[in-house]
Amino acid sequence: MEVSIVPRIDDYKKAVEIAKSELEKANPKRIADQSGASLVSDKHGNVWLRLEFLNKELQIEWPTMKFSVLGNDNEVPLQEQVLILHYLLGCQGSKLEGQWVAYQEIPDGRFYLDAFVSRAKQPLLKAFGQEPDLLSEIATELYNAEPFDHGDVSVMVKALPKVPVALILWKGDDEFPPEGSILFDKSIQDILSAEDVAWLAGMVVYPLAGAAAKKGRGSTTRG
Repeated sequence: MEVSIVPRIDDYKKAVEIAKSELEKANPKRIADQSGASLVSDKHGNVWLRLEFLNKELQIEWPTMKFSVLGNDNEVPLQEQVLILHYLLGCQGSKLEGQWVAYQEIPDGRFYLDAFVSRAKQPLLKAFGQEPDLLSEIATELYNAEPFDHGDVSVMVKALPKVPVALILWKGDDEFPPEGSILFDKSIQDILSAEDVAWLAGMVVYPLAGAAAKKGRGSTTRG
């Protein structure tokens, strides 16, 4: 049985509060060390975690877990806050395994597969299936992505310090349409739930699709 992900704002708020209550008990230095965040403080004893997330640096006040984006006044959406808090809780010294897996190979991934496909894989193909080389260009501009040796065009995006995401495209021909895949280091299953991974993949892909649309190509239609 596959399920969709249609949470309400109240669900996000509850998830934030639950994660906050767990993190408040933790040592911020240990959390920073395990998650790849940096720990900063001022002379008044105020403490913050700073964490790279896609193309921005988040600052998280400790222990209130108040989020801000370093360098601007943009608010951090609740959905992203939930994901980041779950990431901080899930990083227990996990190391990259160097083994790439598809979403359905993640525990419970098959249950959320429809949601993952509609949120990430389909938008990736809509935006770049006809112009796969554009993916490399935009991902490098937006995320400082690195080349990834799979398919016809592929990039590796460091979504979070311990969470690389690989985006792969195969060009279509007279017989077959373009195809795409999104892979994750196997260690992600120890850090995030399948539901979180589906949301994360969408957070990676939608800004890329939006940038492609601004160039007059691709589509940002949500599945």
